[in-house]
Amino acid sequence: MKYDHLGRPLGEEVPNWHGATPPARVTLSGRLCRVEAFDLARHGSALRAVLAPDLDGWTYLAVPPQSEAEWDAWLTGCAQSSDPLRFVIVEQASGEVVGTASYLRIAPQEGAIEVGWLHFSPRMKRTPVATEAMYLMMRQAFEWGYRRYEWKCNRLNAASMRAAERLGFSFEGIFRQARVNWGLNRDTAWFSLLDHEWPSARAALEAWLAPDNFDAQGLQRRTLESLRGR
Repeated sequence: MKYDHLGRPLGEEVPNWHGATPPARVTLSGRLCRVEAFDLARHGSALRAVLAPDLDGWTYLAVPPQSEAEWDAWLTGCAQSSDPLRFVIVEQASGEVVGTASYLRIAPQEGAIEVGWLHFSPRMKRTPVATEAMYLMMRQAFEWGYRRYEWKCNRLNAASMRAAERLGFSFEGIFRQARVNWGLNRDTAWFSLLDHEWPSARAALEAWLAPDNFDAQGLQRRTLESLRGR
């Protein structure tokens, strides 16, 4: 702890801090999926085909595009944006796009980055592919040197809150009346995973994703929570 001349605590020192690396448009490969930087020409049609019919996936995310022009504008915006930095999730077995996720609120000098704009197709939801995609993005963020990895969601989005806690994020609280979406109040739930917490979270995720954690029917032998000792 560092103190000022009056003995007041100023904070814990962070030795040799020079900031994190800004995210790059990389491809992250796992056993079950690849997380690929979104490219309009390569992924645009496939992403639209996955997201357009999945109205449930838009519920807490955004108003879905309604016309050809709106879809073109939305996909073009995804491709051009650097924050959020959009990725698609490609299933290894089929080579098909099954969802999307982004890094956002990217602050290299502060060492903080958020994962969000998650839209997993019904085929991807609650599967090892979804867990592996999140693991790959976590691992990359910490390899870039971020100290704080964030997850935020509408506090009414119970599924997202459960997912954050399952993956090892810690609940930090509710930002009340954080914004107005579509004329509706949104209270935002905040979660985080810190760099010193990552090694144990990583070990649990890797143990859960290991092939020997699944039986011949593809059912998990141990839950992720149990592997973290919860």
